Amino acid sequence: MKSLLAIEWLKYKSYRTFWILTGFFIVLLPLWNYGIANSLFNINGSGNSGINVLNQVYSFSYVWENVGFWASIFVMFISILVIILTTNEYQYRTNRQNVIDGWSRMQFYHAKWHVALALAVLTTAYVFIVGVAFALRTDSMSNFPGHIEKLFYVFVLSLNYYGFALLLSLFFKRSGITIGLFFLYSMIIESLVSRLINWKVGSHLGNYMPLQASDELLPFPILDMLKSVARLQDAPPATPYLIASIVWIGIYYFAGRQKLLKSDW
Repeated sequence: MKSLLAIEWLKYKSYRTFWILTGFFIVLLPLWNYGIANSLFNINGSGNSGINVLNQVYSFSYVWENVGFWASIFVMFISILVIILTTNEYQYRTNRQNVIDGWSRMQFYHAKWHVALALAVLTTAYVFIVGVAFALRTDSMSNFPGHIEKLFYVFVLSLNYYGFALLLSLFFKRSGITIGLFFLYSMIIESLVSRLINWKVGSHLGNYMPLQASDELLPFPILDMLKSVARLQDAPPATPYLIASIVWIGIYYFAGRQKLLKSDW
C-alpha cells in the first residue's frame, strides 16, 4: 500500500488542482463553522450581543456530528478531486503507462482505492482537529471526548462519497461528464428517488440509497439537540445506515473491479 501511495503522491504533489480543491475544504470547513459559532445564526444581534441558537452544538456532546454534518457538504470538493485524478489517467493515457512500467490492472485499481482511503482518513483527522478547536472555545477538556464515535461516521461517509466518485470515473472516464453526473445524482436524482420511495412504501426505505445512507449518519445536529431538550423520541438507530453505507462501499469496489477487468484499457 505504501509503495502505491508513494507513486500516486509523485503524480499529485505538483498538481495545482489537487492543492486548490483540498485548500477549499481545509479553509471553508473551519471558516463556515466560525461563522455559525459567532454570528451567522444569531437572533436579535450579532457577535456577543445576540442569542446564538447553534452555539451549544459546539460542546463536546455535539461537536463531532455538528462539524461532521458540515464536512459532509464540503467533501464534494474532495469528491471532485477524486474524479479529476482518476479521469486524468484515461485522458493523458498514464493508466497505460503504468502497465507498461510493470503494474497490473489491479495494482492501478488498488492505487486509486488507496488514494480514496487515504483521503477519507485525512478528512476524518481534519474534522477531529476542527472539532477539538471549536469545542474548546465553549466547553471544558474534561468533557472530552463526548460522542467521538461519530468521527467513524465521518470516515464512512467520506469513503462512501469518494468510492462513488471513483466508480463513476471508471465508467465514464471524462472529467466533465463524470462531475456533471455526480452532482446531478447526488444533489437531485437521489433526493427525488429517495423521497418517492419513502412516499410509495410509507417507510424510510429510500434513505438506504447509496449516498443518502451515509448522510443519515450525520443529520442536521440542531434537530437532535432540540429533541433532547424537548424530550422527544430518539432518532432511529444509526447502525442500519452504517451497515448500508459499508455495503455500498463494497458494491462500488466490486463493480469497479469488474468494469476494469472487462473493459478495454
